[in-house]
Amino acid sequence: MKQNDINRTTVAVIGAGHAGCEAALASARMGVDTVLFTLSLDQIANMPCNPSIGGTAKGHLVYEIDALGGEMGKCADAVTLQSRTLNLGKGAAVHSKRVQADRVEYHVRMKHTLEQTANLRVVQAEITDILEKKDENGISTGIRGVMTRLGEIWTCESVIVATGTYPEAKIFVGDRSFESGPDGSLPSKGLSASLSAMGIRLMRFKTGTPARVKRESIDLSVLEIQPGENASLPFSTQTDRNTYLRDEQIPCHIVYTNAETHRIIQENIKRSAMYSGQISGTGPRYCPSIEDKIVRFADKERHQLFVEPMGKNTEEMYIQGFSTSLPTDVQWRMIRSLKGFENAEIMRYAYAIEYDCADPTQLYATLEFKDHPNLYGAGQFNGTSGYEEAAAQGLVAGINAALTALCREKITLPRSGSYIGTLIGDLVTKGTNEPYRMMTSRSEFRLILRQDNADLRLTPIGYACGLISEDRYKAFLSKKEAEETEKVRLESTHLGPDAVNPLMDAMGLERVKSGVSLGDLLRRPQITYADLAVLDKERTSLPLEVVKTVETDVKYAGYIKRELSEVDRQKKLENKTIPEHVDYHEIKGLRLEAIQKLAKFRPTTVGQASRISGVSPADISVLLMYLGLK
Repeated sequence: MKQNDINRTTVAVIGAGHAGCEAALASARMGVDTVLFTLSLDQIANMPCNPSIGGTAKGHLVYEIDALGGEMGKCADAVTLQSRTLNLGKGAAVHSKRVQADRVEYHVRMKHTLEQTANLRVVQAEITDILEKKDENGISTGIRGVMTRLGEIWTCESVIVATGTYPEAKIFVGDRSFESGPDGSLPSKGLSASLSAMGIRLMRFKTGTPARVKRESIDLSVLEIQPGENASLPFSTQTDRNTYLRDEQIPCHIVYTNAETHRIIQENIKRSAMYSGQISGTGPRYCPSIEDKIVRFADKERHQLFVEPMGKNTEEMYIQGFSTSLPTDVQWRMIRSLKGFENAEIMRYAYAIEYDCADPTQLYATLEFKDHPNLYGAGQFNGTSGYEEAAAQGLVAGINAALTALCREKITLPRSGSYIGTLIGDLVTKGTNEPYRMMTSRSEFRLILRQDNADLRLTPIGYACGLISEDRYKAFLSKKEAEETEKVRLESTHLGPDAVNPLMDAMGLERVKSGVSLGDLLRRPQITYADLAVLDKERTSLPLEVVKTVETDVKYAGYIKRELSEVDRQKKLENKTIPEHVDYHEIKGLRLEAIQKLAKFRPTTVGQASRISGVSPADISVLLMYLGLK
């Protein structure tokens, strides 16, 4: 074992995927010396699955990452091939931005950002051991450092494990399997054993990816085209709205499986690694393999697939929805059974991948391990799926590791204030028995946790942490003031029936019989902010992002007020802390199941305790009385 004077840092981040990049950038930007370790510099911020950022609920996470001062949104904006807003036919709460990204350019930009960041070193090295300090009873008291496969020891004060799908990773294609990370990269070997020796409970999960097909071998002319949208706002407030998507967007296409595709899969289902018993890991419920879809939804005659570009300067096309672990000969037949794919050429085969991850109930909501001070987990290592979920966790872990180094109080994001808080809250209080995916339905506060108001909710926190510059914060305050001023103006501007009814008649709506405010008119489902322009003579030109927030806040004011009252109720529970060493077995009146669950998960607040499965409202009442809080 070797140690050099230069092998010292404050925060060590293991893994340079989307979680590791955000963690390292956050820590370094807060002024803390940080080292980011990666198995390969060529795999930094890689997108081994779909080259896209955002999507349903995931778009919310990206906006929140940006609002806190993270990098994902800014990088995605710079490499966007196509942008679309999903769920436009539904309410504003579930509108979600999704972009098709240039996979290679995303990696290049993120790698260069890391390389140019002060207080940050990027080192290609495999970490095999985490070294802890221990007291005379063998209890962990903190972090000593990490050791590489080459025997180097790096001393540090905190470690963030963001190892993605690499730990003890194994690839499956049909009856063939071999040790490998995603995209044929090296797996992480040894770190899982080190974590297990520390007493950390590990799980085995699985995910997969579809084949990549050569563009010119597909007859795109017979496929349904899916263009991008024209008026699209970027993810990041740092992106210039005037230059965003200045270039022509690259279209995606839609194709469908058919009876022949299903026949091929059904006849070869036992050759799938998923169904032959080779894979022991649990796969993602909401992104299943195509063979899993055929089995689970046997009544469906076809399944929709999306044909998406991997980048501007590559012929590779990604077939979203066609993930599989079937053998290569079956993959050929499946692909060529699709309309327009009769002469398709596969450039990369589909595969399933198994990997180790940690049970997230071992973590506090700060993402620090409960029994291992200054050790943090982030990303797929915590049992999640998706780049956005990973980046969000990495950002929180990086912020908290840096705050610890700066002797400042760590942050915990409440679920009532962000999807990031919802994501982390679910993980640490409920755990997961499959790769966790963020969805809007997971939040009970969807109407106040929208994409358009992520800055209002989180930018003050990012500013307090030191991740938002003074100039950016002043711009945020100006935008906030413009929104509040416009909402007040709409509510206080009243018009008589003679002024309003010509618009009502033109839109086929019921006439008004008395004076009405612009706000009241906007609350009518059929009327938009743009519709009111003909009546609103005092209106000034406002940025689109301001208009979106104003329109939604005014239109849903009554519903938002009710949600905010529930937030206040929840906050009261979140503010009631539970002493760390409470013996739940001593609390008379608690049911046995509640005692077992509370003792296992060790919630830090009554709010967290109330969300643990198996803990009833009656148990919470008993707990409050025991703590003298009721």
